[in-house]
Amino acid sequence: MTTTPQWVQDAVFYQIFPDRFARSERQNGKFQFEDWDSAPTPHGYKGGDLYGVAEKLDYLKDLGITALYLNPIFASASNHRYHTFDYYNVDELLGGNKAFEYLLEKAHSKDIRIVLDGVFNHASRGFWQFHHVLENGNGSPYKDWFYFDLERLSGHKHWGAYPTPHEQKLLHNEDSLTAIGYRGWWNLPALPKFNTSTPAVREFLFEVAEHWIKLGVDGWRLDVPTEIDDDLFWQEFRNRVRAVNPEAYIVGEIWHESQRWLQGDQFDAVMNYEVTKPCLAFFPKKLDMHVLHKQGNYHGIQHTIDAHEFANRIDHNLGLYKRDVTFAQLNLLDSHDTPRYLSCVHGDKEALKLAWLFLFTYPGAPCIYYGDEVGVDGAHDPECRKSFPWDESKWDKDLLDYAKSCITLRKKQETLRRGDYKRLYSQDQVVAYARVHEGEEIVTALNTADMEKTIQLPLGGKAEAIFGEPIIAGDQVTIPARSGVVIK
Repeated sequence: MTTTPQWVQDAVFYQIFPDRFARSERQNGKFQFEDWDSAPTPHGYKGGDLYGVAEKLDYLKDLGITALYLNPIFASASNHRYHTFDYYNVDELLGGNKAFEYLLEKAHSKDIRIVLDGVFNHASRGFWQFHHVLENGNGSPYKDWFYFDLERLSGHKHWGAYPTPHEQKLLHNEDSLTAIGYRGWWNLPALPKFNTSTPAVREFLFEVAEHWIKLGVDGWRLDVPTEIDDDLFWQEFRNRVRAVNPEAYIVGEIWHESQRWLQGDQFDAVMNYEVTKPCLAFFPKKLDMHVLHKQGNYHGIQHTIDAHEFANRIDHNLGLYKRDVTFAQLNLLDSHDTPRYLSCVHGDKEALKLAWLFLFTYPGAPCIYYGDEVGVDGAHDPECRKSFPWDESKWDKDLLDYAKSCITLRKKQETLRRGDYKRLYSQDQVVAYARVHEGEEIVTALNTADMEKTIQLPLGGKAEAIFGEPIIAGDQVTIPARSGVVIK
């Protein structure tokens, strides 16, 4: 039985970090922002807003995008907005609820769906219920919404949301519960962790999830969902969301194998970093380890890999989940949490093109991180969160054209979206595989070598190139250096 939304396997996603994508004139003069083109900083604001996103929908439509994944948009005292203090109101710096409703209507009129980032594991110091406990201590009816040290709640010890220098030192060696009086996510004082075993907290979060789906949102990307280590919570979350919209997409941010959450009763898919990692290791000539290893989840990547290992890892990933889950995975090369692909590979644009062609001919929903398509680079946070360069003279038009052609290829060929995957060849820096659907077979071959390669493929008679410039002679295919071809 299929449990994932049917539309996802046909989708092309685009991830937007709202403060950095596009600034509209509507917010002009209301606030003071950093210069758009200045280097990104951990605490600075560039002033991107949701009216700006709405104004760029034609650009996204022209690129071929059919779904947006937006980093958090709710009221928050951080530019990334993972510090939510009001789950029912869009941040005023982004234009507020009116701007979001305007964007949602415009996007849907262009057949572009919107998936929001749901931060349900933790809130922020500014969250009303947490503030209530700060003011009232043990007397607050909200004290069981978070994890508090009872001694401090009762006023026997000093405490607060802004740790003293002494408490800051304690945070290096002990749990935030004892160091500062409450549990923060990863011991961060700015992110008090919800106590999701409290019924009122569960109900609050489920109602938030329902509210935005009722408004017309097409799904949730869940931030650090494994930190809510409770299958019943996520099963109820799914039931409540799907009762409102049976086609709502639920995708979790999990960086490793995720069978537990992908049984059909919790999430539809995960952000597929298990495919990102082999794409980082195989396509480039060399990796920038200094940049790469700033992301802790990439420490397992120690060197580049050969074609055979790449193909083995892809086969392993394809075997992890049921078919409909594999076809709903959110496949990406980079995100707001990672260095950009170009920066990991010393600016090797051919590697990025090869990785894109793989992603767009592979099962699941490909996702482009804003700006990658025009050559935006950037090391780990905050560098990977640069402002989008709307001055077209700064665009890499060759990359943009290549991204568009990959998207067009996928859209035109149903077999590349819905076909079974079959490995055909993996040696001498070349990987080839077929997608098979209703009697049609489409073959992709990727050559990472510095020279052209000729390989034998079971093409079986008539075969024509639908992408790239192969030389086809019977079952022999010659693939140009550092490029990919698609044959039908």
